[in-house]
Amino acid sequence: MKVIAFNGSPRKNWNTSTLLKHALEGAASQGAEAELIHLYDINYKGCTSCFACKLKDGKSYGKCAMNDDLTPVLRKVEEADALIIGSPIYFGAVTGVLKSFLERLLFQYLVYDANYSSLFKKRMSTGFIYTMNVNQTQAIEIGYKQHLEYAEQAMKNIFGANESLFVTDTYQFDDYSKYVVTSFNGEEKAKRRKDEFPKDCQKAYEMGVRFARQKNIS
Repeated sequence: MKVIAFNGSPRKNWNTSTLLKHALEGAASQGAEAELIHLYDINYKGCTSCFACKLKDGKSYGKCAMNDDLTPVLRKVEEADALIIGSPIYFGAVTGVLKSFLERLLFQYLVYDANYSSLFKKRMSTGFIYTMNVNQTQAIEIGYKQHLEYAEQAMKNIFGANESLFVTDTYQFDDYSKYVVTSFNGEEKAKRRKDEFPKDCQKAYEMGVRFARQKNIS
């Protein structure tokens, strides 16, 4: 049993990465092999619309034909039993680096048939962990959940299952007094980090436990 987590944040030791590490700890507690991949460490581009993965009888049918640092990472996905993907929300969407990753990951398996079926050879659980500076009320008002649902549905269509964890009102700086951020209260942010973030970490841990217990899904 192998669970791979992908960090779509440029920071390796902050909110998103911390949550992913807890998720992997949960998976490991059930005996799973766990791996964390930082996407910002990899040199790659998004889909270039070459359509080699759709070419009839083509040597790259169902497989991304681009050859770069992401190529061996995509191969690892085929060996995994569950995926957990994390990203901060920038301007209402996941980071550009993660978006490029999702383009390459998903499009190769998508079939242009009546049902938009999947070429991925098995069904497995996938999850998103989102971190965002806005609070829960603001996230609802802005419509973040609706904005992100398309990618979630695409993951479900390709791999078989998807769930998401929204972590709101995150702590962005060690010292808010150093930055021009008058719309946020540093003390309140610090309190939220102390009181609520551990609960979010526990939810991520429990996601990892569930995924490790599920193995492949039907």
